[in-house]
Amino acid sequence: MDSVALVKYKGDPEQSLQDGINFVDGFKTVKSPFIIKPNICIDVDKTGYANTRVEIVEALIKLALTRDEALSIRIVESDSESKYADEAFEKFGYKRLAEKLTDSGYDVAVVNLSHDPRVKVEFKGDYFADPELLEILLEAGYFVSLAVARTHGLTLITGVLKNLFGLLPKKGKRSYHPHINEVIIDVNRMVRSDLCIIDGRVGLEGWGGLEPKPVLRTINSLIIGRKPLSVDSTMARIMGFNPQIIRHLVLAEKFDLGTFSPEVLSESLESSVVPFDEPPSLRPTAKLSL
Repeated sequence: MDSVALVKYKGDPEQSLQDGINFVDGFKTVKSPFIIKPNICIDVDKTGYANTRVEIVEALIKLALTRDEALSIRIVESDSESKYADEAFEKFGYKRLAEKLTDSGYDVAVVNLSHDPRVKVEFKGDYFADPELLEILLEAGYFVSLAVARTHGLTLITGVLKNLFGLLPKKGKRSYHPHINEVIIDVNRMVRSDLCIIDGRVGLEGWGGLEPKPVLRTINSLIIGRKPLSVDSTMARIMGFNPQIIRHLVLAEKFDLGTFSPEVLSESLESSVVPFDEPPSLRPTAKLSL
């Protein structure tokens, strides 16, 4: 059975990450390039929690370097409707982090995927047919999706699956919105995550892009696993939603991207529930009785 670690955050990002990764049998084999995809979705974040916070990425990098200090590590994001990746890397501390680690002798860099070379690949998906995929992703030795816990006006939740939407290099991603669920799953089929992490220390309800009044919800947990559907299903349940009626999660089950009922390790899922409200654009939808 697929397993997911649900660990309480105890004030130390590195130790909490290490605890969760240990529950799912460690990193296993790490190879270069070691690619980390945080969720950097917006350049004006008045809440402080719409984007993946840089300290959790730094903690992950330090843990990876204990496995192999010669790793080439790349933090990747693309331009989007609401930001330019290069400006966001600078604003939210990612560029400074990469420079600090480089000055210490490590091979760490930020990469704006919107500027990187692309290669045509053979792929028949529900949306994409033989698309151009970024060369750096085809060369990935290890891939980590590191997301945050948020609701979303189009997809109800945004976790490690939807995080890969940001791999698409096109800035005008709004054109994908009519088929967003199929697009999310196609990208996850093309780029398979080796490790999936949700920084659920603080979740965001109505993150400010589509909702009028963002609300912070303290979950105080990290959710870690190897299969994105398993991790996102666990997050959805913690938020009080039924994952089995969330469209992109339903599509993910068809493609070996995880399960709706993973074994949850460490903490009890039921005792970790922090109910979120659905986005007004989707009501009534997916409330779950546990």
